[in-house]
Amino acid sequence: MTPEQFLGGLRESGLVAIVRGTDGHAAAQAALAVMEEGFRFVEVALTTPDALAAIRQIRDSAPDRCLVGAGTVMTAGNVHDVAAAGGQFIVTPAVAESIAVAAGLGLPVLAGALTPTEAYEAMSRGATAVKLFPASIGGPAYLKALRDPFPQIPFVAVGGVGLREAPAFWAAGAIAVGPGGPLIGDAASGGDLAALRERARAFVALASAFRSQHEAKLP
Repeated sequence: MTPEQFLGGLRESGLVAIVRGTDGHAAAQAALAVMEEGFRFVEVALTTPDALAAIRQIRDSAPDRCLVGAGTVMTAGNVHDVAAAGGQFIVTPAVAESIAVAAGLGLPVLAGALTPTEAYEAMSRGATAVKLFPASIGGPAYLKALRDPFPQIPFVAVGGVGLREAPAFWAAGAIAVGPGGPLIGDAASGGDLAALRERARAFVALASAFRSQHEAKLP
């Protein structure tokens, strides 16, 4: 998938699942569960033990049109490791060297940024979209303020975005939101997958309903 196709998919789905836990196998099971419930994009944080093995497992078993990427990708070495494991996109928590390296390989990049300067710099380095992180600090009003001078930058709101917060971020112009803890809970550490599936279905239904009601206004 090209960065352009990745961006189009994000706009269509409005969601990226963020999987971070204490067990790589459990993280893979959590990722596959949310994919089966309708999430097309899932990030596995490299801080999760055996994250690369989890990415391989997910890539081998993912439903059609679902992509697995890696989060907390900071270095050139991280990028090459993720690519070798079959990761299809990368996510960073900050403006890091990994952005340009991944872009050079043709991998889509969600680059973490908070300030206007960071958002601009991330896009200058080749980011596909900017992960506004942590989005909870400024909320939807801050996102709207950022989009005023940067209407061309696609923003994905991550950090403290649950079911209650997501619609306001979409309304403020986020092309997608990235639920982590509010979606995954303890499932990536061996917790309840049935409860995870319920939460995943709720997010997917919410995104679908919002898009149906506001399609003409979405970026």
